[in-house]
Amino acid sequence: MTKNKAVLCFLLPFLFGCAKEGTYIPDVAVNYYITIQEFKIKAVNNVLLVPNQGVAGLLIVSTAFGYKVYDRCSSINPENKCKITPDEGSLTATDPCTGAKFMLTDGSPAKAPAVKNLKAYTIIQSYQELHIRN
Repeated sequence: MTKNKAVLCFLLPFLFGCAKEGTYIPDVAVNYYITIQEFKIKAVNNVLLVPNQGVAGLLIVSTAFGYKVYDRCSSINPENKCKITPDEGSLTATDPCTGAKFMLTDGSPAKAPAVKNLKAYTIIQSYQELHIRN
C-alpha cells in the first residue's frame, strides 16, 4: 500500500500539472530596417505602425529614453491576433477587442484585463538607422 501511495504522489503532479498556464505570442522571425529619417517622416505622434512584420505587425515608439518596439498582437488571447492601436496623444495603446491598455514606454499592462506585457523586440540604433530583430 505504501508503494502505491508513493507512485500516486509521484504521478499526480504530472497528471494535473500539465494544464495550460496561458497562451503566449508566438516567436516569428523579425529582421526589419528603417532609417531614422523615414521613421520621423512616417510616424504619427512618435509612433509608427509597420504591417507584415512579427505576428500582427510592429509598433515602433520614440520615447524620451530611446526607441521601443512591440508586436501589435495583444497579449490577451494572442491566438485572435487582435492588433493594439496607439491612443492619440498618449503613451498607451488599446486592444480594441477587450479594451485593455498597455504602456508604450515598457509594454506593461495599464488597464485590465491586461496582465502580460506586450511582446518586445530588440532594436539596435546606429547613426542613421534602426534595426529591429529578435
